[in-house]
Amino acid sequence: MSVRIRNNKLTQSSKEWMREHLEDVYVQRAQKDGYRSRAAYKLLEIQQKDKLFKTGMTVVDLGSAPGSWSQIAAKLVGHNGMVLASDILEMDALPNVHFVQGDFREEDVFNNLLATLDGRAVDLVISDMAPNIGGNGSDQPRAMYLCDLALDFAQRVLKPNGQFLVKVFQGEGYDEYRKAIMDSFSGLKSRKPEASRARSREMYLLATGFKVK
Repeated sequence: MSVRIRNNKLTQSSKEWMREHLEDVYVQRAQKDGYRSRAAYKLLEIQQKDKLFKTGMTVVDLGSAPGSWSQIAAKLVGHNGMVLASDILEMDALPNVHFVQGDFREEDVFNNLLATLDGRAVDLVISDMAPNIGGNGSDQPRAMYLCDLALDFAQRVLKPNGQFLVKVFQGEGYDEYRKAIMDSFSGLKSRKPEASRARSREMYLLATGFKVK
């Protein structure tokens, strides 16, 4: 989330957000456990319920910065697996994680990702991408656009019966997006981890059984 500053001072809403953030139990746990963000616990809860990661898998993490999902994925797939992370933003290096910085919509970046995979079939694409939320009506279209990008990428790289985990926001376009996923996958589950803030419209869709056309 971007923090608004006026005359070198935080606005009142930003102060409230910062205070809530620092007092958040998952933020404190992430600092203690060595994860880069509280988002780690969302993925850990989904993993506990759905067992989507397995040793030896090849995983692509879209919108990976600052890297908490990649941290978890690398640990769970082990040394025989592979985690390929990508983000427009910089991300500090992580053990057993290959990082490609850039916009994966661009051909040279996409080709770089494919070159890094070096022919490995992708078992799972995960995406925790979201726009900077400003609390206005323009956020939902931007959020769904990122979801569309992630789905398109997954359709291009997943092997048959592969899986796709994506963060979505309930609202305009959500139902249509679920239908689009079902066109390409045989199963779809909805998840709202406890680490997701109660007031947030975010949830996660886990698609299984990719149908190669």
